[in-house]
Amino acid sequence: MFDVKDLFVSYGQSEVLHGLSFSARPNETIAIMGRNGMGKSTLFKSLIGVLPVRSGSLTLGGDSLVGIESFRRVARGLAYVPQGRQIFSSLSVEENIRTGLEKSRSRAIPDEIYTLFPVLFEMRHRKGGNLSGGQQQQLAIARALVTEPKVLLLDEPTEGIQPSIIKDIARALNEIRRLRGITIIVSEQVLSFAMDVADRLIVIEGGRFVHESTRDAIDAARIKQFLSV
Repeated sequence: MFDVKDLFVSYGQSEVLHGLSFSARPNETIAIMGRNGMGKSTLFKSLIGVLPVRSGSLTLGGDSLVGIESFRRVARGLAYVPQGRQIFSSLSVEENIRTGLEKSRSRAIPDEIYTLFPVLFEMRHRKGGNLSGGQQQQLAIARALVTEPKVLLLDEPTEGIQPSIIKDIARALNEIRRLRGITIIVSEQVLSFAMDVADRLIVIEGGRFVHESTRDAIDAARIKQFLSV
């Protein structure tokens, strides 16, 4: 479904990602884990097209995405929830979700969205800026889902969110997979969350992948060593 091979990304003359490769199958969730500054957000920005790649290949369903603008990647089935959520604070919850429907034939918000995130239905007329951090994260995911993606990219979805909402987000992501069979790639530092949602965990350190394991075969102590400061 989604293949990344020998991906190199630089900021100016400084190389940040050093030949990253991975493949994600349909209906698979992969967690990219690592401390701050290890390259997670850079990777996700390069996948969605915010940052250009220096070299390497990136394909979705066999079609190359390299050199294609972000909005065209979204049209081809890639959705992105950035770190910090970046919802529109002056728009209502409903209006925020509708921004994801700009290119859709239908302007109706699918009932499924409010089933997955009932709090958004309750607050659909409230401005996005008045929501809690966890509610804003659910809103950002909902906005991405209405684009009907084949692959959903989530950058640090648990950052600054209380544990009860983290559990809600994990349940919603698992239900999304069950209902839609989409591929989910999430960057994360919270191991318990990754264990709740991911089939496979890949650790990034210094812009390189240094460890990979399935959830069933995970060495939690070793993962925690990579994540410790």
